[in-house]
Amino acid sequence: MRELAATYSPPSFDEAPGLDAALFLTAIDHRTGYRGSYEIGGEGPFEGSALLWRLGAGAESRDPGRLSAARLRDVDAETVERIFRAGDETVAGAAGRAELWRDLAAGLERSYDGSARALLAACEHRLGGPRGLLERLAEFEAFTDPLQKKAFLFAKIAERRDWLEVADPECWEVCADNVLMRLALRSGLVEQGSRDEVRTATRAAFGRVARETGVKPPVLDDLLWELGRDDPDLLGSAAGDLREPARDPESHWY
Repeated sequence: MRELAATYSPPSFDEAPGLDAALFLTAIDHRTGYRGSYEIGGEGPFEGSALLWRLGAGAESRDPGRLSAARLRDVDAETVERIFRAGDETVAGAAGRAELWRDLAAGLERSYDGSARALLAACEHRLGGPRGLLERLAEFEAFTDPLQKKAFLFAKIAERRDWLEVADPECWEVCADNVLMRLALRSGLVEQGSRDEVRTATRAAFGRVARETGVKPPVLDDLLWELGRDDPDLLGSAAGDLREPARDPESHWY
């Protein structure tokens, strides 16, 4: 891991067009359903999550404030489909994503003056603990994942873009998605079990890796996901030909 980290540069998230847009895009960043790859603005091609972000960033750039609580409080599926259309296809589950956006917009307007910046200010630089960012994000349906995958992603983006200075870095953890679970299983870091058991064990195992290697958990998380997505043997295959537990088809987190 130290060898991998020595030459790895984590993403800067420069494609995030602003704090509010980053929060709303993170809220719907799960299985996109795109089948193809597409060039956006002369760059790419992009696919999957990267495509969703580029399309969302483009919508915000063309129409500043498009991805804000004020503009998304009554958003419908047709608008979501229009924003995320690429070629002859659009993002899957537009109605569900619209519902997540409406819930997030309503919560922001109710508790944080409709502003992601006010949400961060209320946290007073705290990631964890009572009323820290993770707990406050869990007020919204999109961020109720018990392993806080989307919440940590938003926090990571905010920190890399200098929108957030984390006062309690000990609260960072890796996010045990299907890529990291597969790496942990195949390398023998964790044993087979149910999806929830493997997720919990994966998170704990990579927490130990972060401590022993000195690689910060958010950087470790990016490294493992980016390099391990296409290389299931990135950390070895001591446990044999194992695959991650099946994804939850009803989940909007994974």
